[in-house]
Order: sequence, then structure tokens, then C-alpha cells
Amino acid sequence: MSLTDIQTRIAAAEAAAGRAPGSVRLIAVSKVQPLDRVTAVLEAGHRRFGENYVQEAAGKWPDLRARFPGVELHMIGPLQTNKAKPALDLFDAIHTLDRPSLAERLSRLVQARGACPELFVQVNTGMEPQKAGVLPDAADGFIAACRGMDLTLAGLMCIPPEDTDPAPHFALLARIAERNGLTGLSMGMSSDFETAIAHGATHVRVGSAIFGARAYG
Repeated sequence: MSLTDIQTRIAAAEAAAGRAPGSVRLIAVSKVQPLDRVTAVLEAGHRRFGENYVQEAAGKWPDLRARFPGVELHMIGPLQTNKAKPALDLFDAIHTLDRPSLAERLSRLVQARGACPELFVQVNTGMEPQKAGVLPDAADGFIAACRGMDLTLAGLMCIPPEDTDPAPHFALLARIAERNGLTGLSMGMSSDFETAIAHGATHVRVGSAIFGARAYG
């Protein structure tokens, strides 16, 4: 697979769903990827990337941004409250707003800075105890609380449970977003992004299908 292949598949999924061309934003997930692979995707013209770890992003992206203007960086991994300040320095969007303590910390920092990145509330649609995210029944209240802290929300994010049909989870996220007046839906990864697009995804997070398998350790 390659960046061009994924872009072609996204365009086909948009068309199949009756959606406007370019309505889905591709986030190339570059976490734990060798620098040469990331550079190759940058040289191909792509500028929207996702990272899971603040420390890794801080070591990688300042130099790359100096070489490749226009990079848009998205935080898509769990964000520790004590890493919120460096995250705001690095990222244009944070997809993992998942608890009151993080919302409160971001609110204080954003008010001091006078600028806010795109924020997505992570919803644990599968109600998995090991996974981060607000439970579906608590999502409306948490969204309201974030807005009460003057946090501007762009949308919602989910990661469906592995080895299950993702469609009901995408549909659930879309319903929660609609009733809360949110238009952003960050959902869909390498194995299921076309299904996510059919359910209204605005951002899909694709890593291994673009870069190849990650080499941990």
C-alpha cells in the first residue's frame, strides 16, 4: 500500500457515500516510524500527521517542520495531564480529550495562551475498561462541561474494540456528535476507514497502510 493508494481509496469511499470530494482529512500516523519513511511521505506532498507520544513528537517534528512548511500535527494518543503544556506547543489538534482533569488543565493553558488547538473528545464506545475515553452515557455531560470551561470542541473521536464490527461504534459516535452540534468525527484506521467514511468520518487515522508495519523496540 502507499499514500497514493490510500488517497484513491478515500476518494472512492467519499463518492460511494455521496460525500463531497476532499471532505475527509487523512491523518498519516507516523508514530514509531523510521525517519526515512516519514520523510518520503512528506516529500510526496502530504502534510497532516498523527503522533501518540509528546516526547517522540518533540524529538522528531521541529526539524521536519523547518524543512517542510505547512505541517499539521495531530495528537492521537493518550495525553498525560502533566504533558498538556508541551502538547499545546507541538500539536495543531488533540484527539484524546477524555477526562475532567485534562479538560481543566487545557482550559487554564488555553486561556493563558489565547489560542486553542482543535479538540476532539474521545468516547469509549465499546466501554472497554482498559481503554481511555468518556463512556457514551457520560459524553453529553462531559461535552457540556468542556464548553463551560470555554474549550472550543471540533468533534469526537473513537477507537472501536478489536475484532468487532466497527460500524455500530461509528454510528454511535455520529449520533452523539449530532445531538451535541459537533461536526468533526475522528474515526477509522487502516483496517476500517472506508466503513468510517460511510458513517460520516471527517478525519481518518491511517498508519501501517501508508508506512508499513512498525518496528517496536
